[in-house]
Amino acid sequence: MRFRWIARAAALWLCIGGATAAFGAAASPQLGEVGAVAAMPRDSGLPDGWDRKGVFVEILVRAYQDSNGDGIGDLNGVTQRLDYLQSLGIRGIWLMPITASQDHDHGYAPVNYRDIEPAYGTLADFDRLVAEAHKRGIGVILDYVINHSGSAHPLFESAAADRKSPYRDWYVFSDTEMKGWTTYGGDPWRANGDDWYYGAFDVIMPDWNLRNPAVVDFHLDNLRFWLNRGVDGFRFDAVGVLYENGPIAWDNQPENHVLMKRAQDLLASYGKRYMVCEAASDPVAFSGEDSCGSAFSFGLQKYIIKSIQMGRVMPDLRYMLRTMPVARMGTILSSHDYYAGARPFKQFGGDEPRYKLAAATLLTLPGHPFLYYGEEIGLSHAQPVDYQDQSIRGPMSWSAEANAGFSTATPFRPLVDNWRTHNVAAEEANTDSLLYWYRQLIALRNAHPALQTGDFTLWSQDDDAIFAFTREAGGEKLLVLINYSAREASIAAPADFDAAAWAPVFPAATALRLGQAAAPKGQRSAKASEAPSQIRVAPQSLQVLRLAP
Repeated sequence: MRFRWIARAAALWLCIGGATAAFGAAASPQLGEVGAVAAMPRDSGLPDGWDRKGVFVEILVRAYQDSNGDGIGDLNGVTQRLDYLQSLGIRGIWLMPITASQDHDHGYAPVNYRDIEPAYGTLADFDRLVAEAHKRGIGVILDYVINHSGSAHPLFESAAADRKSPYRDWYVFSDTEMKGWTTYGGDPWRANGDDWYYGAFDVIMPDWNLRNPAVVDFHLDNLRFWLNRGVDGFRFDAVGVLYENGPIAWDNQPENHVLMKRAQDLLASYGKRYMVCEAASDPVAFSGEDSCGSAFSFGLQKYIIKSIQMGRVMPDLRYMLRTMPVARMGTILSSHDYYAGARPFKQFGGDEPRYKLAAATLLTLPGHPFLYYGEEIGLSHAQPVDYQDQSIRGPMSWSAEANAGFSTATPFRPLVDNWRTHNVAAEEANTDSLLYWYRQLIALRNAHPALQTGDFTLWSQDDDAIFAFTREAGGEKLLVLINYSAREASIAAPADFDAAAWAPVFPAATALRLGQAAAPKGQRSAKASEAPSQIRVAPQSLQVLRLAP
């Protein structure tokens, strides 16, 4: 267990404490990217609040656009598609890991934190991408793997090969076999000759020893390296498992929050930066100001989709909206990990009216909305694949031409199963398409501060067919009505509701429709003037209205 290394870490710091100064630019290339990085903040040119007001898209670079004909997406390919993202209304890009990796696939087994995955291009290509994104008012955040490296990382190779390596305490080793541990990857203790190392996720993903101050400094230096290049923030991977205090105390330990607050403070010192964390088992705690400040609202997407599938507002959806600090959280419908759910096209079985309701919900609720690349066109799954996560990481579909316009060569992974019909070129020309719908919704959000950062008041009760709520900010108040049912439905208006005071915003020509509530069974009908008003909404539709000043 790690507690027996705390004293050793202090001793190690005496001999490595000057590590950041000692290594510097003269660091041995065999020992990777260790070296001090001084802070050099510079203004991105992005507006204040860019991260709180806009919509993000998550991109797997490998799967987005191939620019050089090798069948693998790259940074220059993303740069080529910035105009498309700008036309969609995107204000931020989250790039899944782009640093050199052992897996050469998802990127979550880094072997150099300060260089680019070779198939993706060069640091110069990355600098060009950031500059071009900023010209279009788009911020760029990077995935950062703080919990573990790849086992092929030079620092781990040194630590694993030699007990006297100066990097031995940069990772978690045990001279005896540990018993009774089970994490996401099963038994996390991995054999290494006559000793063992700790890897919570996989044998190729050894955990860093974050109790060692030198390791924490290493990561903070890496963050400064990218911030100095103009990066606008980070998505931190797997922050729930950073520290372990025993076989059943390895998830969501108090030390995790302390470290992530240090990261948050570092980003704040650069100004206009944003960070969001993956903390699947306790996203609320990690959204606190004394932790990450923002985390993904895992679970919320499940009940949005479930409510739409059932045609009514599920109690769990209302509960999550009452208990989660959604306004501070990253909100999603799906992501690159299957535990967050299949892609929406699969979850809705290709039912696009329901798919559109999910998009409408995501983009009118509070929070920082993240689209998963291709979500806006209904990208489906790729088959066959080696494991389930890969099925939701298929190549982007740009056209019905060969290889879906993704590459002039055979793609690194099979195309998704609906690429011929669900691609950007086909949907650009169709005003009834998902792409057209997403563009309208993002434009709506970008145009109304109340939808970006406004207060949220829920009207709906459990099992109502209509998901109804208000958003209010800066003197603007909007009423959002989303009918999840395949039939016309109604919802009771508040007693002081004045229908004449509300003007249609979306769709612009759709006026508010009212009806009268039916009298309770066994009672005579009330006079029309005395009956409570009912707001009526067309089947499977969105209506947004604005209260007159």
